[in-house]
Amino acid sequence: MNYQFSDRMAALKPSAIREILKVTQDPSVISFAAGNPSPDSFPAREMETIARELFLTHAAQALQYGMTEGYTPLREQTAQRLRTKYHVGTENDDLIITSGGQQALDLTAKVFLNEGDALICEDPSFVGALNAFRSYQVKLVGCPMDEYGMRMDALEELLKTVPNVKLIYTIPTFQNPTGRTMPASRRQQMLDLAARYDVMILEDNPYFELRYSGDYVAPIKSMDTQGRVIYAGSYSKVLAPGIRMGYALAPREVIAKMVVAKQTSDVHSNLFFQMVISEYLEQYDLDAHIASVCEIYRRKRDVMLAEIARQFDPRATVVAPEGGLFLWVELPEGCDGFTFCARAGERKVAAVPGVSFLADDSLRSSGFRLNFSLPSEEQIKTGIGILGAVMKDYIKEVQK
Repeated sequence: MNYQFSDRMAALKPSAIREILKVTQDPSVISFAAGNPSPDSFPAREMETIARELFLTHAAQALQYGMTEGYTPLREQTAQRLRTKYHVGTENDDLIITSGGQQALDLTAKVFLNEGDALICEDPSFVGALNAFRSYQVKLVGCPMDEYGMRMDALEELLKTVPNVKLIYTIPTFQNPTGRTMPASRRQQMLDLAARYDVMILEDNPYFELRYSGDYVAPIKSMDTQGRVIYAGSYSKVLAPGIRMGYALAPREVIAKMVVAKQTSDVHSNLFFQMVISEYLEQYDLDAHIASVCEIYRRKRDVMLAEIARQFDPRATVVAPEGGLFLWVELPEGCDGFTFCARAGERKVAAVPGVSFLADDSLRSSGFRLNFSLPSEEQIKTGIGILGAVMKDYIKEVQK
């Protein structure tokens, strides 16, 4: 049978990260490839208590259809926390609960982007978002980065020269994959440029509460006075990823369109887990839980950085993040991240090559991404040692 797939799917490739994760099902593989939180961070006992009570007292509601916008108490709790703790959101904004932060990105693309429109993103950027945008047959335009994130001079040049730019996509805090954080001054510049060239900003901020060092930087949405920023967040990184619970906060008119778009896909997100999260926020201290998670990840980040300093070739450049889940490594000139990761895989250590995160994935990248939240400290020490040995041999070969 010769299947005639739609044009929008023809050019899409399987997620490189999801394909790599298939290999990591082998328990002997040390995986730095995933973006998974550590199971040690999951509030499993608290959720068990809440779930048992919900089944005993609210089963009929929890197992029934729900509102597309989301479970009202959770929407209100989420919006209030964003507003009071982070100054995100105004009386003109509304909030929708989504099936993971990924759906918030997809819904934004669905309601704003037509085929042939352009979207500017950091280069490199989150592969899940890039594939979501590609599915709408838009033109992805990568904007160069420096140590402080997306370069504003390069962004302005792209806004001047690229036709039909509708959206700027950014992960300004602990960026995936590089771990970089954009300073406040540059965030304001981005907002000013978006206003000058009349484009929307999609601010993807799933990691921002996972800070281990440095000073807090306010979200772009907290500076938004024109209703130009769509803010995407998630409970995945601070509670548990398998619950698939995210949200989008944006002007009421934008959320209304997202509600219609969501009704064509999954109708509403899992109501039972929305109720579980709502009860968790009511009964427990989320900030204290996040602080405990940060302690786990701070230790793992520091172990990985120490081992990298000891084991990696000094010519490799490493981005030391102040938070989040990832480290970014650039190999010396002439090296290819894809080749390096393939060789590391042969030694049963998995990392993600930088090409997976490029807006134009036909190009080469000397970078690769490492995750430190999932592996144990012992796995980090062993795996980085193996990567260091592979790197030494590979660089020696390339620079003959």
